[in-house]
Amino acid sequence: MMIAVTGGAGFIGSNLVRGLNLAGYKDIIISDNLKKSEKHLNMNRLEFLDYVDKGDFLEMFDEIAPQLDVIFHQGACSDTMETDGKYMMENNYEYSCALFNKCIEYNVRFIYASSASVYGNGDNGFAEKRENEYPLNVYAFSKFIFDNYIRRYPENVSIQVAGLRYFNVYGPQENHKGRMASVIRHFFNQYREGKEIKVFEGSREFLRDFIHVDDVVAVNMYLLNNPQVSGIFNCGTGSCRSFGDIADVFSKRYTDAVIKEIPFPDALKGKYQKYTQADLANLRKTGCDVQFKSLEDGVNAYLDVLEKTDGYII
Repeated sequence: MMIAVTGGAGFIGSNLVRGLNLAGYKDIIISDNLKKSEKHLNMNRLEFLDYVDKGDFLEMFDEIAPQLDVIFHQGACSDTMETDGKYMMENNYEYSCALFNKCIEYNVRFIYASSASVYGNGDNGFAEKRENEYPLNVYAFSKFIFDNYIRRYPENVSIQVAGLRYFNVYGPQENHKGRMASVIRHFFNQYREGKEIKVFEGSREFLRDFIHVDDVVAVNMYLLNNPQVSGIFNCGTGSCRSFGDIADVFSKRYTDAVIKEIPFPDALKGKYQKYTQADLANLRKTGCDVQFKSLEDGVNAYLDVLEKTDGYII
């Protein structure tokens, strides 16, 4: 089986390639953009057939398509603070549409990354329904509109087409993400630098569904092993916890840590999800029985890696 992973040098993508390697798959093509050159570190311990720049991948698709079985499309600009809507739509929406259409043409299975950000405030809940979706920023909109593009095709497509709406993913290999890294990474850096962990005022009321990247990989592997499963599915734990809960995990592990509240940034007001919790009913109906890590177990597992390797898989 030949597999392509777009965004394979990124956070979730590189963890997915690692998961594929552990399952015995090595005929993998990684496509990405190494403008952030440090992302190469995410690939140092991976086994793969070839690397192709994102800009060249569509052009060479016709050449590799006869050998290609499935694409995991993880590549995207994931910066929720990005304000260049034209760039976001070209990169996340138009490119995804073009890649999906190529997969339809050549009967290549298509498993892609969506986002829980499409739900916005989640006022109507977090089931995968159009009436529940109201994106608050252009990143979320780019994911939302591609989901709707996919929804037009269910009766006309014979191959597997599956999207996963990732909730708050954390874990190794996110070093390159900078300000968009998980709160666990930020808390660890703050503790390491000055023993002080900074949380926004009201963080006990900000509830999110935090999911370890290993569990995200497990759901992707379930889809790989069950090609009859198509649709758009939530990918979270089904439980919500607060940022304060994460700070508590740090306090128990690092007894000298000091928790400090800071003002909520003006730049995030009106663009920030205060509550998310994955509705897993549709995913479970397919037979997916992945058991998700608790917040405590997941955060401590990630901290183990951060302490040993600064967050890289070695």
